[in-house]
Amino acid sequence: MTTIKQDVTDKYAIYNADCIEITREMPDESIGFSIFSPPFASLYTYSNSPRDMGNCKSDEEFMENFGYLVDELYRITQAGRIVAFHCMNIPAIKERDGYIGIKDFRGDLIRCFQKRGFIYHSEHVIWKDPLVEATRTKALGLLHKQLCKDSSMCRAGLPDYLIAMRKPGENAIPISHVNGLERFIGENPPKDGVLSHQRWQRYASPVWMDINQTYTLQADSCRNEQDEKHICCLQIQVIERGLELWSTKGDTVLSPFMGIGSETVTAVKMGRKAVGIELKEEYYDQAERNMRRAVEESQSQMLLDL
Repeated sequence: MTTIKQDVTDKYAIYNADCIEITREMPDESIGFSIFSPPFASLYTYSNSPRDMGNCKSDEEFMENFGYLVDELYRITQAGRIVAFHCMNIPAIKERDGYIGIKDFRGDLIRCFQKRGFIYHSEHVIWKDPLVEATRTKALGLLHKQLCKDSSMCRAGLPDYLIAMRKPGENAIPISHVNGLERFIGENPPKDGVLSHQRWQRYASPVWMDINQTYTLQADSCRNEQDEKHICCLQIQVIERGLELWSTKGDTVLSPFMGIGSETVTAVKMGRKAVGIELKEEYYDQAERNMRRAVEESQSQMLLDL
């Protein structure tokens, strides 16, 4: 196992290493919940490492490599618990794929998990502004001039998804919310548990329209333009909702593609223990700083509560 760096405390353990190698060393059924955003096949270049799953020759090669991780996730996840991943479908472009269209990356990931024994448990669609996507990607199907020229090539914008896959079996530690969800996210918190019905209505909605796309961890300080073209931080609100729904305080939460620490930071702040793995050294260094800051903030909040 090749570990470049690691930072292990009583609240978290993070590793600058290959996620498959680290998860192979983890005990059976030791993880209560996993939440992460995997590399989007070959859509983005995250690093120049040959060990990076994003550096693949084809979508089939990516799914083969990703399957080795899913094997380990099945083994280390507790029975009846959830692995949640964030993804989007991938636009097919003529230069790379030979045609213009959409590739069912979301479905490929689901089938990869099902092949290894997971149950397709739940799915949330996360709304994104198509105008922002059009401005950022210049996708032919989203351009207004294409609507005027020939709308047969127009398409909808691509949303994000949060997919939940469940390991079969009975959950030994219930995730109970006796007085509603454990805390309120946002302004004007309710004064009693009755209003948790309103929160649950939002959480149970198949489409989340209220996710702030810009509410993420700061990332600019860990960019490396020589070997990295894209950094995509999972929105904090998505992570918070996943943690509230599918984990409980004291659980160990895993992020095998930690990045700069969005999932692990949020888990620690919400009273969970975190395990994070990140291959790219610059991302890991930023995650380590973010984790230490999160612990300090959590301790300060505990003193204020007392």
